[in-house]
Amino acid sequence: MRILFFDIDGTLWNWKNEIPESTKEAIRITREKGNLAFINSGRARGFIQNEDLLGIGFDGIVSGCGTLIEYNGDVIYETEIPEEQAVRIVSGVRRHGWKPVLEGREYLYMDEEEFADDWYGQKLMRELGDRLKPISGEWGRWKMQKLSCNIQGAEVEPCVEEFGNEFDFILHDLAVCELVPRPHSKGTGIKKVCELLGASLSDTFAFGDSVNDMEMLLTAGTAVVMGSGSDRAKAAADYITTGQEEDGIWNACVHFGLV
Repeated sequence: MRILFFDIDGTLWNWKNEIPESTKEAIRITREKGNLAFINSGRARGFIQNEDLLGIGFDGIVSGCGTLIEYNGDVIYETEIPEEQAVRIVSGVRRHGWKPVLEGREYLYMDEEEFADDWYGQKLMRELGDRLKPISGEWGRWKMQKLSCNIQGAEVEPCVEEFGNEFDFILHDLAVCELVPRPHSKGTGIKKVCELLGASLSDTFAFGDSVNDMEMLLTAGTAVVMGSGSDRAKAAADYITTGQEEDGIWNACVHFGLV
């Protein structure tokens, strides 16, 4: 049995949330052959609700960079940021000029006025509906596992210096940074799944495309990076497949005899 872990954005689907039919077919066939397929995403579970995505059929979900793990519909591992730490980090990032989105199992929290001109904030508002709550209106009562911030125009180093002992900072570009409570990552999520299922890391495959997939790619037995992925991710790959929109997952699964 092999266990396959798939990033969502840029790997399973593109920026329009379009999933190639070949990707759906590859996952269906590999599961029929006795392998397991897991989503492994930086997204918190509250932001993994798309019916087309979940309808592919997965054996489990690693969400929030390893902070929540489900298998066969049951939560088998979960951690939340404690209230005192949550209040400190939210107050702290705002003091440094960062605009936070708090991410949890059921809800995401965001003050909409901070994201009036932000495309990602607008996307959250469109897609989440009543799963999106205000930060201010729920002050201190958030159920959060990680957070992401719009950092455009703000300095990075002062915030990292203040909170770097508690959180790993994943800088996507000049505008977005994820903060993940240590020691969690997509890589620890893979290790925890293997531990709980009695599987070997050597029998795992990770499919990713970007900088926030690095721990996953470095942890798995075999790292597959999409041809449309970043140079840094490709440098960690055991195999570089074709692009996400060019049947990349299918072609990699064929290459490794997974379908």
